[in-house]
Amino acid sequence: MLGYGELKPRIKTTKRKVECPVKGCQVMVAKRRGRPERKRRFKCPEHNIYISASTFEYQYLIDNLLWHSAEELDILGRVDGGRKGSRMAADNSAEAVVWNVMRYMERNRLIAPIMKHRLGVDLRDPEVFYWTQGGKGEKGWTPFREAQKEFGESAGKSSVPDVIVHSEDALVFVKAKLVGENSTRPHGRRAGRKYEKGGRRWYERVFKSDYRQVAVEGRRYELMRFWLLGTWIAAREGKDFRLVCLVREGQEEGLEEDFGRHISEDPGRKFYRITWEDIYWDIEQSEQGQSGQDEMLRYFRNKVLGYGRRGVLLRAFSV
Repeated sequence: MLGYGELKPRIKTTKRKVECPVKGCQVMVAKRRGRPERKRRFKCPEHNIYISASTFEYQYLIDNLLWHSAEELDILGRVDGGRKGSRMAADNSAEAVVWNVMRYMERNRLIAPIMKHRLGVDLRDPEVFYWTQGGKGEKGWTPFREAQKEFGESAGKSSVPDVIVHSEDALVFVKAKLVGENSTRPHGRRAGRKYEKGGRRWYERVFKSDYRQVAVEGRRYELMRFWLLGTWIAAREGKDFRLVCLVREGQEEGLEEDFGRHISEDPGRKFYRITWEDIYWDIEQSEQGQSGQDEMLRYFRNKVLGYGRRGVLLRAFSV
Protein backbone atom coordinates (compact mmCIF):
# COMPACT_ATOMS: atom_id res chain seq x y z
CA MET A 1 0.00 0.00 0.00
CA LEU A 2 1.31 3.42 -0.99
CA GLY A 3 1.13 6.38 1.38
CA TYR A 4 2.79 9.63 2.35
CA GLY A 5 6.15 7.99 2.94
CA GLU A 6 6.23 6.30 -0.46
CA LEU A 7 4.82 9.09 -2.63
CA LYS A 8 6.47 12.15 -4.13
CA PRO A 9 5.64 15.39 -2.29
CA ARG A 10 4.90 16.98 -5.66
CA ILE A 11 4.26 15.55 -9.13
CA LYS A 12 4.90 17.00 -12.56
CA THR A 13 2.11 17.32 -15.09
CA THR A 14 1.90 18.68 -18.62
CA LYS A 15 -1.05 19.17 -20.91
CA ARG A 16 -0.81 15.56 -22.03
CA LYS A 17 1.31 13.71 -19.48
CA VAL A 18 1.48 13.05 -15.73
CA GLU A 19 4.28 11.32 -13.87
CA CYS A 20 3.97 8.30 -11.60
CA PRO A 21 3.61 9.54 -8.00
CA VAL A 22 5.85 6.86 -6.47
CA LYS A 23 9.23 8.13 -5.26
CA GLY A 24 12.06 7.33 -7.66
CA CYS A 25 9.78 6.38 -10.56
CA GLN A 26 10.36 8.22 -13.84
CA VAL A 27 7.38 6.77 -15.74
CA MET A 28 5.13 9.30 -17.49
CA VAL A 29 1.64 8.27 -18.59
CA ALA A 30 -1.12 9.89 -20.64
CA LYS A 31 -3.19 12.41 -18.71
CA ARG A 32 -6.67 11.14 -17.96
CA ARG A 33 -9.61 13.41 -18.68
CA GLY A 34 -13.19 12.90 -17.63
CA ARG A 35 -14.26 9.61 -16.09
CA PRO A 36 -11.56 7.26 -14.74
CA GLU A 37 -10.63 4.54 -17.19
CA ARG A 38 -8.45 1.47 -16.78
CA LYS A 39 -6.44 1.65 -19.97
CA ARG A 40 -2.81 0.78 -20.57
CA ARG A 41 -1.85 4.34 -21.49
CA PHE A 42 -2.80 5.51 -17.97
CA LYS A 43 -0.97 2.73 -16.13
CA CYS A 44 2.47 2.64 -14.53
CA PRO A 45 3.64 -0.90 -15.37
CA GLU A 46 6.17 -0.91 -12.53
CA HIS A 47 3.73 -0.14 -9.72
CA ASN A 48 0.45 -1.42 -11.23
CA ILE A 49 -1.49 1.79 -10.65
CA TYR A 50 -3.70 3.85 -12.96
CA ILE A 51 -2.70 7.49 -12.61
CA SER A 52 -4.48 10.83 -12.87
CA ALA A 53 -3.26 14.32 -12.03
CA SER A 54 -4.90 14.16 -8.59
CA THR A 55 -4.87 10.53 -7.46
CA PHE A 56 -4.39 6.94 -8.57
CA GLU A 57 -6.15 3.60 -8.58
CA TYR A 58 -4.67 0.22 -7.78
CA GLN A 59 -4.89 -2.51 -10.38
CA TYR A 60 -5.67 -5.01 -7.62
CA LEU A 61 -8.20 -4.18 -4.91
CA ILE A 62 -6.29 -6.01 -2.18
CA ASP A 63 -3.43 -3.51 -2.54
CA ASN A 64 -5.75 -0.89 -1.00
CA LEU A 65 -6.90 -3.12 1.87
CA LEU A 66 -5.14 -3.73 5.16
CA TRP A 67 -7.12 -6.88 5.82
CA HIS A 68 -7.65 -9.29 2.94
CA SER A 69 -7.82 -12.82 4.30
CA ALA A 70 -10.32 -15.24 2.77
CA GLU A 71 -12.79 -14.35 5.53
CA GLU A 72 -12.42 -10.62 4.90
CA LEU A 73 -12.87 -10.97 1.15
CA ASP A 74 -15.90 -13.21 1.66
CA ILE A 75 -17.59 -10.51 3.74
CA LEU A 76 -16.65 -7.85 1.22
CA GLY A 77 -17.92 -9.99 -1.65
CA ARG A 78 -21.41 -10.03 -0.14
CA VAL A 79 -21.60 -6.25 -0.24
CA ASP A 80 -23.77 -5.13 -3.15
CA GLY A 81 -22.88 -8.27 -5.09
CA GLY A 82 -19.22 -7.23 -5.01
CA ARG A 83 -19.83 -3.97 -6.89
CA LYS A 84 -18.91 -1.81 -3.89
CA GLY A 85 -15.60 -3.64 -3.64
CA SER A 86 -14.81 -2.89 -7.26
CA ARG A 87 -14.90 0.85 -6.47
CA MET A 88 -12.58 0.55 -3.48
CA ALA A 89 -9.38 0.28 -5.52
CA ALA A 90 -9.13 4.08 -5.78
CA ASP A 91 -6.57 5.46 -3.33
CA ASN A 92 -8.97 8.20 -2.17
CA SER A 93 -11.91 5.80 -1.74
CA ALA A 94 -13.84 6.56 1.45
CA GLU A 95 -15.21 3.02 1.30
CA ALA A 96 -11.70 1.58 1.53
CA VAL A 97 -10.95 3.70 4.60
CA VAL A 98 -14.25 2.62 6.19
CA TRP A 99 -13.40 -1.02 5.57
CA ASN A 100 -9.84 -0.79 6.87
CA VAL A 101 -10.76 1.10 10.04
CA MET A 102 -14.08 -0.48 10.96
CA ARG A 103 -12.95 -4.04 10.31
CA TYR A 104 -9.99 -3.42 12.62
CA MET A 105 -12.34 -2.11 15.30
CA GLU A 106 -14.75 -5.00 14.85
CA ARG A 107 -12.08 -7.70 14.99
CA ASN A 108 -10.53 -6.19 18.12
CA ARG A 109 -13.89 -5.63 19.85
CA LEU A 110 -13.45 -1.87 19.94
CA ILE A 111 -16.75 -0.82 18.36
CA ALA A 112 -18.78 -1.07 21.57
CA PRO A 113 -16.34 0.77 23.89
CA ILE A 114 -15.52 3.50 21.37
CA MET A 115 -19.19 4.15 20.59
CA LYS A 116 -20.01 4.10 24.29
CA HIS A 117 -17.36 6.78 24.80
CA ARG A 118 -18.29 8.91 21.80
CA LEU A 119 -22.06 8.40 21.55
CA GLY A 120 -23.14 7.45 25.06
CA VAL A 121 -24.85 4.29 23.86
CA ASP A 122 -24.61 0.68 25.05
CA LEU A 123 -23.91 -1.91 22.37
CA ARG A 124 -23.97 -5.42 23.79
CA ASP A 125 -22.83 -8.11 21.33
CA PRO A 126 -23.06 -5.78 18.33
CA GLU A 127 -23.63 -7.00 14.79
CA VAL A 128 -21.92 -4.93 12.11
CA PHE A 129 -23.23 -4.55 8.56
CA TYR A 130 -21.25 -2.81 5.83
CA TRP A 131 -23.38 -0.98 3.25
CA THR A 132 -26.36 -3.02 4.58
CA GLN A 133 -24.90 -6.32 3.37
CA GLY A 134 -26.79 -9.37 4.57
CA GLY A 135 -25.79 -12.98 4.94
CA LYS A 136 -25.21 -15.40 2.11
CA GLY A 137 -28.06 -15.25 -0.38
CA GLU A 138 -29.53 -12.09 1.16
CA LYS A 139 -29.90 -8.75 -0.61
CA GLY A 140 -29.16 -6.54 2.35
CA TRP A 141 -30.05 -6.15 6.00
CA THR A 142 -33.75 -7.01 6.29
CA PRO A 143 -34.89 -4.19 8.64
CA PHE A 144 -33.34 -1.58 6.35
CA ARG A 145 -35.04 -3.08 3.29
CA GLU A 146 -38.35 -3.05 5.15
CA ALA A 147 -37.86 0.60 6.08
CA GLN A 148 -37.10 1.49 2.47
CA LYS A 149 -40.32 -0.20 1.39
CA GLU A 150 -42.32 1.60 4.07
CA PHE A 151 -41.12 4.98 2.79
CA GLY A 152 -41.46 4.20 -0.90
CA GLU A 153 -37.81 3.62 -1.77
CA SER A 154 -36.55 1.03 -4.22
CA ALA A 155 -33.79 -1.17 -2.82
CA GLY A 156 -30.54 -0.68 -4.69
CA LYS A 157 -31.50 2.74 -6.05
CA SER A 158 -30.84 4.85 -2.95
CA SER A 159 -27.70 5.41 -0.91
CA VAL A 160 -27.22 3.38 2.26
CA PRO A 161 -25.28 3.94 5.50
CA ASP A 162 -21.65 2.93 5.26
CA VAL A 163 -21.91 1.02 8.52
CA ILE A 164 -24.86 -0.22 10.55
CA VAL A 165 -24.23 -1.39 14.10
CA HIS A 166 -27.13 -3.35 15.60
CA SER A 167 -27.34 -4.66 19.15
CA GLU A 168 -29.90 -5.65 21.78
CA ASP A 169 -30.09 -2.08 23.04
CA ALA A 170 -29.31 0.27 20.18
CA LEU A 171 -29.00 0.92 16.47
CA VAL A 172 -26.26 3.09 14.96
CA PHE A 173 -26.01 4.36 11.37
CA VAL A 174 -22.63 5.71 10.25
CA LYS A 175 -22.15 7.88 7.17
CA ALA A 176 -18.46 8.45 6.42
CA LYS A 177 -16.81 11.13 4.31
CA LEU A 178 -13.19 11.40 3.20
CA VAL A 179 -13.58 14.11 0.57
CA GLY A 180 -16.70 16.14 -0.10
CA GLU A 181 -19.45 17.14 2.30
CA ASN A 182 -22.84 15.92 3.50
CA SER A 183 -24.68 18.09 0.99
CA THR A 184 -27.28 16.38 -1.22
CA ARG A 185 -30.64 17.23 -2.75
CA PRO A 186 -33.41 14.97 -4.12
CA HIS A 187 -33.78 14.50 -7.86
CA GLY A 188 -37.56 14.51 -8.19
CA ARG A 189 -39.90 17.28 -7.08
CA ARG A 190 -42.43 14.83 -5.65
CA ALA A 191 -39.93 12.75 -3.71
CA GLY A 192 -40.96 14.31 -0.42
CA ARG A 193 -44.48 12.91 -0.33
CA LYS A 194 -43.42 9.32 0.28
CA TYR A 195 -41.15 10.36 3.13
CA GLU A 196 -43.72 12.62 4.79
CA LYS A 197 -46.56 10.09 4.59
CA GLY A 198 -44.70 6.82 5.20
CA GLY A 199 -44.70 5.06 8.54
CA ARG A 200 -48.03 6.67 9.49
CA ARG A 201 -46.50 10.11 9.03
CA TRP A 202 -43.43 9.22 11.07
CA TYR A 203 -41.66 12.26 9.60
CA GLU A 204 -43.75 14.59 11.78
CA ARG A 205 -42.57 12.81 14.93
CA VAL A 206 -38.83 13.04 14.27
CA PHE A 207 -38.43 16.35 12.39
CA LYS A 208 -39.07 19.95 13.41
CA SER A 209 -38.74 21.34 9.87
CA ASP A 210 -40.68 20.33 6.79
CA TYR A 211 -39.22 18.19 4.04
CA ARG A 212 -38.41 21.06 1.70
CA GLN A 213 -36.51 22.99 4.37
CA VAL A 214 -34.38 19.96 5.24
CA ALA A 215 -33.83 18.12 1.97
CA VAL A 216 -34.04 20.84 -0.67
CA GLU A 217 -33.17 24.21 0.85
CA GLY A 218 -30.90 22.75 3.52
CA ARG A 219 -29.34 20.17 1.17
CA ARG A 220 -29.53 17.47 3.84
CA TYR A 221 -31.49 14.95 1.77
CA GLU A 222 -29.28 11.96 2.53
CA LEU A 223 -29.06 12.74 6.24
CA MET A 224 -32.83 13.25 6.28
CA ARG A 225 -33.33 9.76 4.84
CA PHE A 226 -30.97 8.09 7.29
CA TRP A 227 -32.52 9.86 10.28
CA LEU A 228 -36.05 9.02 9.13
CA LEU A 229 -35.39 5.35 8.35
CA GLY A 230 -33.09 4.79 11.31
CA THR A 231 -35.41 6.24 13.94
CA TRP A 232 -38.32 4.27 12.47
CA ILE A 233 -36.43 0.97 12.63
CA ALA A 234 -35.21 1.68 16.16
CA ALA A 235 -38.71 2.60 17.36
CA ARG A 236 -40.15 -0.64 15.97
CA GLU A 237 -37.49 -2.61 17.82
CA GLY A 238 -37.62 -0.56 21.03
CA LYS A 239 -33.99 0.55 20.75
CA ASP A 240 -32.00 3.76 21.05
CA PHE A 241 -30.77 5.30 17.79
CA ARG A 242 -27.66 7.24 16.85
CA LEU A 243 -26.88 8.76 13.45
CA VAL A 244 -23.18 9.51 13.05
CA CYS A 245 -21.40 11.56 10.41
CA LEU A 246 -17.73 10.61 10.31
CA VAL A 247 -15.60 13.37 8.75
CA ARG A 248 -12.05 14.67 8.78
CA GLU A 249 -10.97 17.16 11.44
CA GLY A 250 -11.81 20.71 10.37
CA GLN A 251 -14.54 19.59 7.94
CA GLU A 252 -18.20 20.54 8.43
CA GLU A 253 -17.63 21.82 11.95
CA GLY A 254 -21.15 23.27 12.15
CA LEU A 255 -22.91 20.12 10.97
CA GLU A 256 -24.34 19.07 14.34
CA GLU A 257 -25.92 22.47 14.89
CA ASP A 258 -27.10 22.84 11.30
CA PHE A 259 -28.81 19.47 10.96
CA GLY A 260 -29.72 19.35 14.64
CA ARG A 261 -32.06 22.33 14.35
CA HIS A 262 -34.23 20.32 11.94
CA ILE A 263 -34.62 17.12 13.96
CA SER A 264 -36.39 16.09 17.15
CA GLU A 265 -33.77 14.60 19.46
CA ASP A 266 -34.22 13.05 22.88
CA PRO A 267 -32.07 10.78 25.09
CA GLY A 268 -33.01 7.81 22.91
CA ARG A 269 -32.20 9.31 19.52
CA LYS A 270 -29.34 11.64 18.75
CA PHE A 271 -27.20 12.93 15.89
CA TYR A 272 -23.40 13.21 16.14
CA ARG A 273 -20.51 14.51 14.10
CA ILE A 274 -17.25 12.79 15.01
CA THR A 275 -13.91 12.78 13.22
CA TRP A 276 -11.58 10.16 11.87
CA GLU A 277 -8.99 11.70 14.13
CA ASP A 278 -11.23 10.96 17.14
CA ILE A 279 -11.16 7.30 16.12
CA TYR A 280 -7.38 7.40 15.70
CA TRP A 281 -6.87 8.66 19.26
CA ASP A 282 -9.31 6.11 20.65
CA ILE A 283 -7.42 3.30 18.92
CA GLU A 284 -4.08 4.66 20.10
CA GLN A 285 -5.32 4.82 23.70
CA SER A 286 -6.87 1.35 23.63
CA GLU A 287 -5.14 -1.71 25.07
CA GLN A 288 -1.67 -2.11 23.62
CA GLY A 289 -0.68 -5.16 21.62
CA GLN A 290 -3.98 -5.69 19.82
CA SER A 291 -3.76 -7.51 16.51
CA GLY A 292 -2.82 -5.04 13.77
CA GLN A 293 -2.73 -1.98 16.05
CA ASP A 294 0.63 -0.65 14.84
CA GLU A 295 -0.41 -1.21 11.23
CA MET A 296 -3.72 0.57 11.82
CA LEU A 297 -2.11 3.64 13.40
CA ARG A 298 0.53 3.77 10.67
CA TYR A 299 -2.27 3.69 8.09
CA PHE A 300 -3.84 6.82 9.59
CA ARG A 301 -0.51 8.66 9.68
CA ASN A 302 0.43 7.67 6.14
CA LYS A 303 -2.95 8.12 4.43
CA VAL A 304 -3.23 10.81 1.73
CA LEU A 305 -6.08 12.52 -0.10
CA GLY A 306 -4.15 12.84 -3.34
CA TYR A 307 -2.58 15.82 -5.08
CA GLY A 308 -3.93 19.36 -5.01
CA ARG A 309 -4.24 21.75 -7.94
CA ARG A 310 -0.55 22.64 -7.83
CA GLY A 311 0.50 19.02 -7.68
CA VAL A 312 1.25 19.05 -3.94
CA LEU A 313 0.58 15.89 -1.93
CA LEU A 314 -2.14 16.28 0.71
CA ARG A 315 -2.33 14.35 3.96
CA ALA A 316 -5.71 12.89 4.83
CA PHE A 317 -5.63 13.15 8.62
CA SER A 318 -4.23 15.53 11.24
CA VAL A 319 -2.45 12.94 13.38
